[in-house]
Amino acid sequence: MMNATVRIGWLVNRLRCMSVAEVGYRMRQAAATRMGRRMAGRTAPAPLPRALTLAVHGAPTLDPKEIEALLLDADRICAGHVVLFAERSFDVGVPTAWNRDPETGVTGPSIYAGDIAITKREQVGDIKHVWELNRHLHLVRLAQAWVVSRDVRWLHAIEQQLRSWLDQCPPLTGPNWTSSLELGIRLVNWSLLWQLVGGESSTLFAGESGQKLRADWLDSIHAHCRSIARHLSRHSSANNHLIGELTGLYVGASTWPCWKESSEWCAQARRELEHEAVLQFSRDGVNREQAFAYHIFSSEFLFVAGLVGQATGHPFPRPYWASLQRALRFLRSVRDVSGNVPAVGDADDGCVFRLDASGMDRAGQLLALGDTVFGAHADNHPGVRWLLHALPGTRPDCDPHEVDTGWAFPDGGYLLFGNHFGEPGEIKGMLDCGPVGYLGIAAHGHADALSMTLSVAGEECLVDPGTFSYWQDQKWRDYFRGTSAHNTVRIDGQDQSVSGGRFMWVRKAQARIERMPNSPHEFEFRGSHDGYSRLSDPVRHLRGVRFDGASNTLSVRDEVSARKGHKVELFWHFAPELDVRLTSQGLSVRGKRFVLQMQASGADLQLELVRGAENPPLGWYSRTYESKRPCEVLRITTVSSAVPVECRFTITFLH
Repeated sequence: MMNATVRIGWLVNRLRCMSVAEVGYRMRQAAATRMGRRMAGRTAPAPLPRALTLAVHGAPTLDPKEIEALLLDADRICAGHVVLFAERSFDVGVPTAWNRDPETGVTGPSIYAGDIAITKREQVGDIKHVWELNRHLHLVRLAQAWVVSRDVRWLHAIEQQLRSWLDQCPPLTGPNWTSSLELGIRLVNWSLLWQLVGGESSTLFAGESGQKLRADWLDSIHAHCRSIARHLSRHSSANNHLIGELTGLYVGASTWPCWKESSEWCAQARRELEHEAVLQFSRDGVNREQAFAYHIFSSEFLFVAGLVGQATGHPFPRPYWASLQRALRFLRSVRDVSGNVPAVGDADDGCVFRLDASGMDRAGQLLALGDTVFGAHADNHPGVRWLLHALPGTRPDCDPHEVDTGWAFPDGGYLLFGNHFGEPGEIKGMLDCGPVGYLGIAAHGHADALSMTLSVAGEECLVDPGTFSYWQDQKWRDYFRGTSAHNTVRIDGQDQSVSGGRFMWVRKAQARIERMPNSPHEFEFRGSHDGYSRLSDPVRHLRGVRFDGASNTLSVRDEVSARKGHKVELFWHFAPELDVRLTSQGLSVRGKRFVLQMQASGADLQLELVRGAENPPLGWYSRTYESKRPCEVLRITTVSSAVPVECRFTITFLH
């Protein structure tokens, strides 16, 4: 919980990131929240009988193992065991305790949502856990079980889950009404569930209890749409949250166009989605939040909205789909031959839908979805088959000449180096020369200017350590988003950018490309950033990167330019699976298929391997949200005002 001093400091920093227009908007939103208390508990206008029921018949083609895994997961859900985030299973109770944080056991209060402080752990626990459960990704799994088996017990399970949620979470009451984004994701999954169980004519609504369930569900759906429309993320918060909220509103108003406001909600959401799809991605396809997990997250939202448009006969225009094509091109390009994607920026394992029983490789699923939707490839991914089965429609109008991969994404801020891309002997490195993040607060960006990653033969080698958690102790949030958790240079123990809170940067380093490489295999780059120009003795960090594909050598030259000497630290983070040893000859790194040797040169260098240090943190790696493990970090330290540090890496493949 924030104490008063910290809270005031956060408010001051937040105001520094706002325009005058945003301050006015926030004041109006605060007034609307206070007025919204009067709306809590009110029922919606009587719905018109015009909900959308798509032609969803039978089940998509699945192999027996996929069906078995799906039904096993559905059984676990009925027993109260639900997977949240990427892979952690939680006991959520039978019936489900929807307002309880399954991690801490704290149950949020059943009061007006506007009066709940979501950052107070003693009031709501860890709100991320509560929200993740209430996205209702797992309820769609029960609908899938019904589709493949036609066993009525799955409909009974859905009825019980929905009934308990509607009873525990009436409109605008409790922690599950505190975020418009969460309402949007819930509407997406409710829509998928609705179509899979048969829509308006489903036996789920048979009898008096079924009709009561339908009426109460529609009442909640109306409240979801109305609340989202009144509380859209604007100004410095208009990132993936806005895309998700608009998608939820569009899907909700398209699936249930049952009220006089529905057409207005649908038109507004569609209009703004077309705008945000282009605005929030660079010209070369990079999501402007500079966080690859949110690149995937936003793309999932845009795909769902686009597919609903196709299914309802109201297709989105070509520029909308072209932005998605470019986003997939970038994702395909940075992914290594084994499917690894660098963990750049924040990640919380949040997903829009979970239709694959494993649900782990979301990048692979997204690329497979693009191959099917844009390239008319066979839908050979189970998650893709389910999504296109639940949202049947024609394929969109798109550019058939969009190339599959690239290496230079200067507008988005990433350059790739290496050779044999896509082959077993692939070397793939990535250099970050982009902005910290998006809009005034750059909420999900990290202080990682001129950082690098490297993958060899499909094995992660130099890694970005990830995120770990948003709401653990402040030191962990600061570490994982700070400069010492990235493969770059830190000056005087300070981050390149200045944090103003867990999701806020008040001063942002600006990176600049000074020499653009000609190709990934004859790669010669030079760039700089101004993050340390704020120091009393301003410091400029310049980095030169050269990769020679003929000899598989990588040279990284770091220079600092200042009047006086400064403490210079250079960090190299290695994947936990690697054997990393510091020798008299330098550094030796061994993987399954390669050996990497590194020599460092410069004046008065001190080299040390750090692993799993806690105070202060250093040497940690987080592959999934709320999990971390030790990894080896080479820290090179010197005091300098001009003398460069050069690291030369030589890669040799094992046979």
